[in-house]
Amino acid sequence: MAARNRGYFEALNIFTLNLVSSPGSGKTALLERTLNDLKDSLNFYVIEGDQQTVNDANRIAALEVPVMQINTGKGCHLESDMVFEAVKHLQMRPDSILMIENVGNLVCPSMFDLGEQKRVVIISTTEGEDKPIKYPDMFHTSDVCIINKIDLMPHLNFDLNRLKDYALQVNPGLQFFEVSATTGEGMDAWYEWLRKELNQS
Repeated sequence: MAARNRGYFEALNIFTLNLVSSPGSGKTALLERTLNDLKDSLNFYVIEGDQQTVNDANRIAALEVPVMQINTGKGCHLESDMVFEAVKHLQMRPDSILMIENVGNLVCPSMFDLGEQKRVVIISTTEGEDKPIKYPDMFHTSDVCIINKIDLMPHLNFDLNRLKDYALQVNPGLQFFEVSATTGEGMDAWYEWLRKELNQS
């Protein structure tokens, strides 16, 4: 099913991202900021994964971006068949970006291919530097690492270089973006990467 999803996305030139993180990293806030800043120039669709509630989907819908909520119940991750069903309802246009916000968990989602082109792991400065070596599978299977909440670094005992060193030990090919979804700092480099990848997909 993941291969089927991937083939469908490629046929329509839909650049698909699987956003993964632990709860509280600012994943939805990052998504909101991205959509708000780019929705007038790029076509976006969103799939929201949570065990319960439609809170995050409501936040995305308020931005007038097409969104589908998937509630997994006791499940700790999204699966490719869930994405397939959600995609059928979204009726996506070609040359678009699909953001899949996975369930907040740094373990289970690492083992499930949804058919995405890129996996993006988001970690916040408030989580400490050792997440990559505590949860290596997630960082090993990701293409991009977004380090969020950099505006809080002056108030934290946090070593940015140590975090990167740990992540690169697990995955030497990982690409980093340092951002604050709250202030907008560093977001332009992330936006430039999105545009470039869409054009190449």
